[in-house]
Amino acid sequence: MSAMPSLVALLEGPSDVAAVRAIMRRNEIGGDHVELRNLQGVTNIGRVLPEIRQLQPDADVVGMCDAAEVRFVERALVADGCPVSDASDLPAYGFFVCEADLEDELIRALGTERAVAAIEGAGLGGKLQALQMQAAWADRPLAEQLHRFCGVASGRKEQVAAILAAELARDELPEPLSMLADRIAWSA
Repeated sequence: MSAMPSLVALLEGPSDVAAVRAIMRRNEIGGDHVELRNLQGVTNIGRVLPEIRQLQPDADVVGMCDAAEVRFVERALVADGCPVSDASDLPAYGFFVCEADLEDELIRALGTERAVAAIEGAGLGGKLQALQMQAAWADRPLAEQLHRFCGVASGRKEQVAAILAAELARDELPEPLSMLADRIAWSA
């Protein structure tokens, strides 16, 4: 029987889990004490957080969400007894906000050239080029094309999130991922 994790990171979906796992590997952050929990949508945090508190009362609970979903995290934390008034309070409780979303954070942190190189290095360059040739995407900025590419096929969001995150050194991580990685590392 394995020990209960001392830290549970609540993450919106499989792409967030894949990105955090890749960052932990790349930056040699041990994970034996950590559970990366896929919420299957951040709207589930209001149900999952009380379950964790009941089943794992000693666990430190942290997380990450997209800016558009902040209200769900705020509501869950208030119900958990945390005096949250707005998104600026979330980091004090270990919850970090991606400016638009995870993919946007990763693409901006890498820059479009490095993001394309990482995608090509993973053997997905032809698929990216196919999207870029579609009439609806041909004239769009490269950052928008990359963002669309991340979510255009089943399973790709998770795959590309891991690929892009693995390219980032610790000092290159965007703020929400850096702060989450620090909390994970400090909890060891």
